Amino acid sequence: MRHAFAALLLLSAAPVLAQEAPRPRAREAGVTVGILRPGPLNAITDVAGVKVGQVTLPRSKNVNTGVTAILPHGGNLFQDKVPAGFVAYNAFGKFMGSTQVAELGEIETPILLTNTLNVAEAGAASVEWTLAQTGNEEVRSVNAVVGETNDGMLNDIRGRHVTIADARRAIESARAGAVEEGVVGAGTGTVAFGFKAGIGTSSRKLPAALGGWTVGVLVQANYGGVLTIAGVPVGVKLGRYDYRQQVEEKKADGSVVIVIATDAPLSDRNLRRVAERAFGGIARTGSSFSNGSGDYAIAFSTSDAVRRTAAKRNAVAAVDDLPNDRMSPLFQATIEATEEAVLNALFKAQTVVGNRGTAEALPLDKVLPMLKGKP
Repeated sequence: MRHAFAALLLLSAAPVLAQEAPRPRAREAGVTVGILRPGPLNAITDVAGVKVGQVTLPRSKNVNTGVTAILPHGGNLFQDKVPAGFVAYNAFGKFMGSTQVAELGEIETPILLTNTLNVAEAGAASVEWTLAQTGNEEVRSVNAVVGETNDGMLNDIRGRHVTIADARRAIESARAGAVEEGVVGAGTGTVAFGFKAGIGTSSRKLPAALGGWTVGVLVQANYGGVLTIAGVPVGVKLGRYDYRQQVEEKKADGSVVIVIATDAPLSDRNLRRVAERAFGGIARTGSSFSNGSGDYAIAFSTSDAVRRTAAKRNAVAAVDDLPNDRMSPLFQATIEATEEAVLNALFKAQTVVGNRGTAEALPLDKVLPMLKGKP
């Protein structure tokens, strides 16, 4: 009886998803973008050391939200900081900790993603977790890094359902390996181009002749525009795109957070340049970068050669730095991985019945025939 009751509770906590067969990632469905090959997992975790943890809180029709945590490495992030670059392409949003990242060019905590009104809880969890790490007993200041998008259509966002404990569980559950996509974590309640979206990830591995570096991207997709897949204006063909009523009552507003990891030894300056290029990938998907959109990118390097350890912070140290003339392949990799990460978010997401309406899954049965003949 007790087991049956527990199973009932678990069932009641399941997201309100339409009954659908498992959905493929873009590449699994035969849709490829770009010229570079992905890593083995085609995920941000192809960059060695990177871990991802996700907590999903679909407690009812009204609660569709969660937290996604990205850890640059599994050690003490405060003591072994990583160089980072941050870009606000359109800053109608909240990105906790961004000013210190921009000023100092480094990250000292996990990167957390959640909904707009639970940034405070995610930040508190990051601070608590950091202070609890062995070696941080004397720490008096922590720069928690938290990005957000607004999931208020499918989620009762005013209820502020994400707790500090939820966000901390996302950090503590972070692991290497495959990353769940679609209706999960911080993407549980997000919508893009009028369709259910969510968390998506992808990677690119440069050929040895171009350095052999890996670039991994994870996105929280929640924005508008005219959906474009492999150059095909899918949104127009489906009759669902921003400003349709005016052009021939959808709003273009929304947000996207892009997290980029690489094992290339880059300075924070060049990491900022990498973060800028991610928006080339977002543009390829048809984004309109509207007035009400919070479009953010943060990039970091996991290379031991550029890690900012305590020893390096207290002395003049030689640091490897990939020269500017070798950056272009990394820019290409970032654009491609960002574009594919968004497509994976859309392809994997299922229809969700939420707080203020229903977000339908991208109809792959209609979309895939439109893409026939595309590489």
